Amino acid sequence: MKEKYILEYTEQVVEEPIIYSLVKHFDVKVNILRAEISPGREGSMLVEIESEPDSLARAEAFLNEHFVRMIPIAESLGFQQEACIDCGACTAVCFSGCLTIGEPDWKLHVDRSKCIACGLCVPACPLGLFTLKFGD
Repeated sequence: MKEKYILEYTEQVVEEPIIYSLVKHFDVKVNILRAEISPGREGSMLVEIESEPDSLARAEAFLNEHFVRMIPIAESLGFQQEACIDCGACTAVCFSGCLTIGEPDWKLHVDRSKCIACGLCVPACPLGLFTLKFGD
């Protein structure tokens, strides 16, 4: 199973080898797609994690013990679908393919599994219908 998550951590764990521990002790493959560390040394990391469900559950427990929040990418991208006018402005900047519009219905479709939390859709939407929780 391969899923994308945002890992949020505080300055207390920034010096710890969290990703190394996930790989070494929990048989989890981690691909870091994006990372941000604030001046206070808090941070967020967008990762793609591949593992068996039981290994992922143990890894998540480890992260919780180390005060690292593991947020599925689907929960970090907010979109007000009911207010969308299907203008397609967001699709012009979405290079990951998360946002598409086209035949047969010409409606905006959101595939959160393809989202890479780049945030380009947020300012592109003329109605401000997107929000992204990454690096707050």
